[in-house]
Amino acid sequence: MAVAKKSKKKDIKITNGILYVTTTKNNTLISLCDQNWNKLIGGGTWLLWYKWAKKNTPYAAEMLTKNLLKEAQNYWLKEMWVIFKGVGMARDGVFKAINEIWLIDLSYIKENTPIQFGGCKWKRPKRN
Repeated sequence: MAVAKKSKKKDIKITNGILYVTTTKNNTLISLCDQNWNKLIGGGTWLLWYKWAKKNTPYAAEMLTKNLLKEAQNYWLKEMWVIFKGVGMARDGVFKAINEIWLIDLSYIKENTPIQFGGCKWKRPKRN
């Protein structure tokens, strides 16, 4: 009779991490990566069983960030970068959760939202 082997989870210890936050009109996605952009943990507001309009609220983003940062304590994370992409209300909730935990220091904050489609409007040429 064959016995299934239990796979052991690797003990990953990182000191610096990147918290990548993507917000849209309808959802919030958060992923924690190491310095080489290897995803360690992540998820969206569906992990908290929020549906419809509740998914993009700052409260949902705050609860999701708290859950992910509690899991990140297993990785010995001490310092973190935060990169935001997209428009949405979830930014306030993410910062509020990071400030409430106090175990991880923020060293870098970047806004990575692209310019709207088409970019800036050019100056019209003069008519002769």
